[in-house]
Amino acid sequence: MKDNKNILITGGAGFIGSNFIPFFLEKYDGYNIINLDLLTYAGNLANLKEIESHPRYKFIKGNICNRKLVEKIFLKFDIQGVIHFAAESHVDNSIKNPDIFIKTNVNGTFTLLDVAKNYWMDKPFKYKNKYTINHQPITINQLPRFHHISTDEVYGTLGKSGFFTEKTPYAPNSPYSASKASSDMLVRSYHHTYGLNTVITNCSNNYGPKQHNEKLIPTIIRNALQGKPIPIYGDGKNIRDWLYVLDHCKGIDLAYHIGKAGETYNIGGKNERTNLQIANTICEILDKLYPAQNNSALSTQHSALKSYRDLITFVKDRPGHDKRYAIDATKIEKELGWRAEENFDSGIAKTIKWYLKYFGKHI
Repeated sequence: MKDNKNILITGGAGFIGSNFIPFFLEKYDGYNIINLDLLTYAGNLANLKEIESHPRYKFIKGNICNRKLVEKIFLKFDIQGVIHFAAESHVDNSIKNPDIFIKTNVNGTFTLLDVAKNYWMDKPFKYKNKYTINHQPITINQLPRFHHISTDEVYGTLGKSGFFTEKTPYAPNSPYSASKASSDMLVRSYHHTYGLNTVITNCSNNYGPKQHNEKLIPTIIRNALQGKPIPIYGDGKNIRDWLYVLDHCKGIDLAYHIGKAGETYNIGGKNERTNLQIANTICEILDKLYPAQNNSALSTQHSALKSYRDLITFVKDRPGHDKRYAIDATKIEKELGWRAEENFDSGIAKTIKWYLKYFGKHI
C-alpha cells in the first residue's frame, strides 16, 4: 500500500461515485482511494458497504469548500490524482435554492483545483521535481491529474435533431447547469493558465443501482410499488439520453488514464427516451416482475389496479425545463476506445431488479 498512488475521490458516497469506487478498487491494485464526502442528503455510506473495510480505501467526512481540510488531505496522503464527483445535482433543488449550488459546484471545484495546483506545481507549467524520472520531466499524461466529472446540461437544450459534441457552445438554462458550466470553465482555465494536467468528462443522464430516490427512475419505481401517483412533468415528451452508470464509470476510467491533457470527452448511452416512455417501460417491467395483484403494500383502493401505468400522473412542468439532451460520444469512442455495453432494455432491467431488492420486494 505504501508504494501505491493515493487518489482523492470527492463525492464518493453519491450515486456515480459509489459505483465508481468499487469498480476502480477491483480493477487496479496500485491505487489507494481517499473518499472525501460531506454526506449531504444525497450521500450514503451504505452505498459503499461492500468496500468499507477494504485495506486500500479510506473515508473522510468533509466539505470540498474547506480549504484547510483539503490541504491537510493532500499533505497527509501525498495525493497524486483527483477524480472530482462531488456536486449538488438536482435541477429542482437548484431552482429553489441556487446558493448551495454555487458554493459547492463553483467554489468547491475552485478550492480543489487551487490546492492541487499548489501542491503539485512550483509555478505555471512546471511540476515539482519529484514528478520526474532520472531528473527528466515525464510526459504530461503521467503527471498527477485532475479529472472533473460534469454534465451534458451545460450545453443547454436541443431541438428535434442534432447532438451535443465537445464543440457545442455552452448555454446552461438552470442554476444547476450554470454552476457546472462555471466549474468546467475553471478546470479549463487551470490547464491553459497554469499547465495543470486536467481532463473533463460530460455525461448524459445516468441510471442504475444506488441512485438517490429523488431522481426520475427511482421515483417511478418507488411510487409504483407504493401505489402513489407517478409524477411526469408537462406532457412527458422531454427527451434524455440515458447512460448506464457502470458504462459511465468505464468511460471515466479511460479518460483519467489515457485521455489527452486539457481535453473534454462526452460520454453518452445513445438511448434517447421521453420521460413518458421511461415511465411506461418501467411500469411494464414491474407488471411482469411484481404485478400489482401480488403487491401487499398496495391499499384496498388499488385492488382494481391492473397496471402500474394507471398511476402515471401529469404535473405542472418545471420552470426552464430543457426539451432534449443527446450526446455524440464519437470522440471518446474513437480516441479512447470506449463503448457503452448496456442498451437501455438491458440496463433498465438490471436497475429495476436492484431496486426491487432495495425496497425489500421478493421476485
